[in-house]
Amino acid sequence: MMEKKLGRPRSEETRKAILSAAYEMLVENGFKSITIEGISERAGVSKATIYKWWPNKAAVVLDGFFDATVSMLGIPDTGSVKEDLFIQISSLASFLTSSKGKVLLELIAEGQSDSNVAQEYRNRYFHPRRLISKAILEKAEARHELKKDLDLELLIDLLFAPLFYRLLITGEPVDPFFIERLISYVLIGSESD
Repeated sequence: MMEKKLGRPRSEETRKAILSAAYEMLVENGFKSITIEGISERAGVSKATIYKWWPNKAAVVLDGFFDATVSMLGIPDTGSVKEDLFIQISSLASFLTSSKGKVLLELIAEGQSDSNVAQEYRNRYFHPRRLISKAILEKAEARHELKKDLDLELLIDLLFAPLFYRLLITGEPVDPFFIERLISYVLIGSESD
């Protein structure tokens, strides 16, 4: 009986070249101008190679974006829920107002009219970041800083919605004073006695 060939294993070097090409093109010209053909050409790989690993343009572009920016948004663990949240929200706000972060806001906007972009954004960026926030809040519960049995998902929504509202809708500043007040207001009633 003949063994089924599985093909070549995914090469880390090829993967990095594709992600780097996608990210560079995103920063240079924006999401709409990117094509799989362009990524293929810049990375020096075939379109088939890209499609073997990613289902669509949105997936490879978001992976490229996440791969290039993940180190900019670390996971704080100071031992204080307020400090951890302040660091996390401040880092995110600083990132989103940078030239690289504005690309993420563009992707969010693009997702309003392209369901593939919205789904890939949620899966590849949004959900992993929510898990980090949830871990911060779970540690705070374990340290008895927060009441037990809180709806942590709702708490996360309450913390981050105002940030995106200001950045995407009102244009009002997102400064340290705003972030401190936001955290204090959201945590009122959530902190253990």
